[in-house]
Amino acid sequence: MKQRFVSTRIGAGIAVLLFLAGCTTFSRDGGFNTVSSTATERLGKDAVIVKTDADRDAVAKRTQELLSKPVSMDDAVQVALLNNRGLQASYAELGLSEADLVQAGRLPNPGFTFSRTRAGNGDLNIGRTFSANVLSVLTLPFAAHIEGRRFEQTKLETADAMLKVAADARRAYVNAVAAGQAAKYAEQVKDSADAGATLALRMRQAGNFSRLDYAREQAFYADSVAQLARARQQAVAAREKLTRTMGLWGAGAQYTLPDRLPDLPKERPDLKDLESFAMQNRLDIQAAKLQTQGVASSLGLSKATRFINALDVGYLNNYETDKGHEHGYEISVEIPLFDWGSAKVARAEAIYMQSANRLAQTAIDARSEVRESYAAYVTSYDVTRHYRDEVIPLRKTISDELLLRYNGMLASVFELLADSREQVGAVNSYIDALKDYWLAETDLQQAAGGHLPGAGSGPGAKAPPAKPHVPDDTPTGGSPSTTQSSPAPAAQPMPETNSEGK
Repeated sequence: MKQRFVSTRIGAGIAVLLFLAGCTTFSRDGGFNTVSSTATERLGKDAVIVKTDADRDAVAKRTQELLSKPVSMDDAVQVALLNNRGLQASYAELGLSEADLVQAGRLPNPGFTFSRTRAGNGDLNIGRTFSANVLSVLTLPFAAHIEGRRFEQTKLETADAMLKVAADARRAYVNAVAAGQAAKYAEQVKDSADAGATLALRMRQAGNFSRLDYAREQAFYADSVAQLARARQQAVAAREKLTRTMGLWGAGAQYTLPDRLPDLPKERPDLKDLESFAMQNRLDIQAAKLQTQGVASSLGLSKATRFINALDVGYLNNYETDKGHEHGYEISVEIPLFDWGSAKVARAEAIYMQSANRLAQTAIDARSEVRESYAAYVTSYDVTRHYRDEVIPLRKTISDELLLRYNGMLASVFELLADSREQVGAVNSYIDALKDYWLAETDLQQAAGGHLPGAGSGPGAKAPPAKPHVPDDTPTGGSPSTTQSSPAPAAQPMPETNSEGK
């Protein structure tokens, strides 16, 4: 009766293990739900994994729709999430990690040994052995738990990689649009310098222009030609970087960008407790925590199995001619005579301390990155607003007043040409300041975990879509109308400001 009870318990234990092994299967989404939900909640965008031809066709159709009009910042991020091949390659880490999880949750295959020998007297010996690694079976739940935590860590790391691609797309977009805007303005500056150099040549030929003033105008024109070439090359390089980030090629690379960057938001939001917000929302910190917890679990498992590295149990069924069938079992244990497992435990402890210190360093770096990016964000906003509300309106006022005086013959052509050169620096500084603001906002969003607190989900959620602050007709390269018969040099118009500008 007792023997039957023991056999029943063994059978029940085997049945439970078989049930647990059968429950370890692949999930429907392959762990991608974490990535897609992160993209929706933090970016307001769709993240997809391309596996089939139907997926590729859907992505191509969506991309074509987004590229059929001038690409906005949000569009660039969405196209990158759909087409960036490096991002698609990182999604494969989910499949690898889930495969490890499923493998860790399955029972090890049993072993079978067969031998057939014949003695010199003609006796036949047949040996059959069924064996199984008992230690692997006993530690299966722990190994499955560790791999499950690693799978969760991989989900967070993959979602964080997706957020980084989105941030790279924003930066590439800002640089590309700003470079294109600077190139167009450099072309206008070159045209204006050409007009000024032509006027200087005529006045020089008429004897009304000194050699020094003539050389200055020619030097300004020569420099504007070089600046235009450099600006065009920078625009090409910035656009190609954006193209690579969005994963486009062929006809898809012929997309259109707007002429100007989005306008500066009217108000800068007051962001508080950004460090605490980042500690709770940054996925790299959450992944580092899971990694440290997984290493700690592995350390516990290493201590539990430090003395027994191999434990095999086998069922024997042998046959000999003179003895008949023999039944029994065998147990194979590795004797810890020389290796007591201390090296394995020491290694696990070192890995744990390494992981714990890396987690602490990640948190320290995250806090510093938030402070640094927030300082850059505030400064760039204030500088851009200063150019928009102070410098640009003042330069425009000076240009308008000087042009009136020139038309009324109260100012010389020399003053008008000098003002034209001064306007170039002001406009370029405004473009650079606006670019720095959008880059700083992107850096701050990434440092905070992909989005800012209370700022909505999309990259442009803080600032609702608005027309660029610089009007379409500014800056232009045309010459101002005059009442004089002699041609006037083309002055560089200034970007207009809103009603808040002085």
